[in-house]
Amino acid sequence: MDVPLLECQAVSRSFGALKAVDRVSFRLDRGEVLGIGGPNGAGKTTLFDVITGITPPSGGRIAFAGHDITDAGMTAICHRGLARTFQLNAAFEHLTVSENIAVAAHFGRRSRRFPGFRTAAATRAAVREAIELVGLTGKEGAIAGSLPVLDRKLLMIASAVATAPSIILLDEPVGGLNVQEIDRVQAIIEDVRGRDITIVVIEHVMRFLLTLSTRVLIMHHGQIIFEGMPREVAEDPTVVETYLGTGAARRLQSHFGAAAG
Repeated sequence: MDVPLLECQAVSRSFGALKAVDRVSFRLDRGEVLGIGGPNGAGKTTLFDVITGITPPSGGRIAFAGHDITDAGMTAICHRGLARTFQLNAAFEHLTVSENIAVAAHFGRRSRRFPGFRTAAATRAAVREAIELVGLTGKEGAIAGSLPVLDRKLLMIASAVATAPSIILLDEPVGGLNVQEIDRVQAIIEDVRGRDITIVVIEHVMRFLLTLSTRVLIMHHGQIIFEGMPREVAEDPTVVETYLGTGAARRLQSHFGAAAG
């Protein structure tokens, strides 16, 4: 069997008596878009934090391309090629769009022996490419703190891409956006995937999540309660009862039925 690009084996994270992530196991193969859904407090973001080394696991094992990264730490994990975005619009507020992406490109690809920062030609090229990819051309000099919500989300995606990752973990990339903005972000993520970058995405906007993903996990109380194809999510009684509700499930079933027709 081929070695998965990312594998979690019985990964757990506890905060006192609370099991935020409870023995979660899954594998991710190159080229997939793995969607993760579930109610607030299900453990989705904590799982991202554990995978990316922000929070150490309480148990289990995480492997990236066959290499154990369970205790590697977030900097080493990023340098191996695993990048992420955040629910909140994380950026250096007083830096420009270009400067934010340059920081990611410069420090996110490898360790730097000296703390100084001077953009090399390769870094500048990575910045230009990332800006063009997400459609921020013309806004290079805008201060990050002044950007609207959509552009801040695009800036996070661009910064992640600039680290030259093999995997990007996207945490609620379309939360708070309107339908047209959601469609734009989805098209950009498809373009990112077309660059041989594997995607894992957390999202509550289910039509977006199920349309984008090739496979879906649903979490509840720190555990995976469903794993399967997007069209199967709204047909699973446990998912309907604990998360979707019957109304949303019917709408999603109609959506996939219309798409199949």
